[in-house]
Amino acid sequence: MSGALARLLDRVDVCIISGGRFEQFQAQALNGFTASDKALSRLHLMPTCGTRYYLWEGGQWVLQYAEDLTDDEKQRSVAALEAGARELGLWSPGPWGDLIEDRGSQITFSALGQQAPVASKVAWDPDGSKKRALWAYVSPRLPDLEVRGGGSTSIDITRKGIDKAYGIGKLTDRLGVGKDALLFIGDRLDETGNDYPVYAAGVASVAIHDWRGTLAVVEDIIGWLDDPGPDFPVETLPPLS
Repeated sequence: MSGALARLLDRVDVCIISGGRFEQFQAQALNGFTASDKALSRLHLMPTCGTRYYLWEGGQWVLQYAEDLTDDEKQRSVAALEAGARELGLWSPGPWGDLIEDRGSQITFSALGQQAPVASKVAWDPDGSKKRALWAYVSPRLPDLEVRGGGSTSIDITRKGIDKAYGIGKLTDRLGVGKDALLFIGDRLDETGNDYPVYAAGVASVAIHDWRGTLAVVEDIIGWLDDPGPDFPVETLPPLS
């Protein structure tokens, strides 16, 4: 995946947008990743669902903005998540790490803890019913905030209207392009998922299930960029707007 990302950056701008904190970006994508300064200048990092934005400047990652929650918003979010998780029987007695994290611009509930094994996360809620139930509990109690499903076990809370579509809007402003110049790859494009706002905003999107799907799409894109054919090789979902 690192090799494919480096090759893609040699050709086009790339944005990684995720619910994780910047520290997770470092651990999961940046540590051990090598690319030229020119290539890194094309890499846009948006942790916590685009509520933060980092660019490579002067040999380091520099924060461009942070849409942080207020103390009151954080306290109410934590209280609603814990109450809902306990009432619905989703409060794990032995998690891998914290169940609720304050990520500054985002409060995240991770049902098994952020450090839970991937296999355990995938098995916890295969049909999404547990997350939907928690979302249905929390969302009406925080009408002034954005509540969305995150990863396979998580619920994310941000400021109203500050979601991945907001981040993508900042990206298009930075690049001076329209949304028709973008291709989005995501595994949570369902209506309660944190990728859905990008798809709903009218950005051509590709649905994948895991990193292997992402790698296959990236490899196909690289091949097409090097030898463009009449047909784009990736099947996209039709934009909603």
